[in-house]
Amino acid sequence: MSSHLKKIDTSHAPAAIGPYSQAIRAGDLLFVSGQIPINPKTGEIVERTISAQTKQVLDNIEAILKEAGLTFDHVVKSEVFLKDMQHFKEMNTIYAERFCGPIKPARQAFQVAMLPLDVLVEISCIASVK
Repeated sequence: MSSHLKKIDTSHAPAAIGPYSQAIRAGDLLFVSGQIPINPKTGEIVERTISAQTKQVLDNIEAILKEAGLTFDHVVKSEVFLKDMQHFKEMNTIYAERFCGPIKPARQAFQVAMLPLDVLVEISCIASVK
């Protein structure tokens, strides 16, 4: 592995369910893998509401950012994957509570046919380490 890459791993977010890392720091950027609404304490998917699942996804991202010494204010780009675009407004309300700094990250949101473990939402992001 290249010396400029650093794996970020925390027990406060779900372990990867495949051949990937929770996050990788490459130079001045942190690439956070898509997080789904798994409670890291139980290993279970949280209740099947978009509110509960979005909150858990953002809790997981926050734990990974914290492990890297960062916060949501460091996020420069995020991608939101929704099982149903009808959930966009509710997801967006919860998202806005966490990304509440003066500069919001760039973002894309997509409706997709299916997500891992048939969850309702998955979010990934890129953060600036500086």
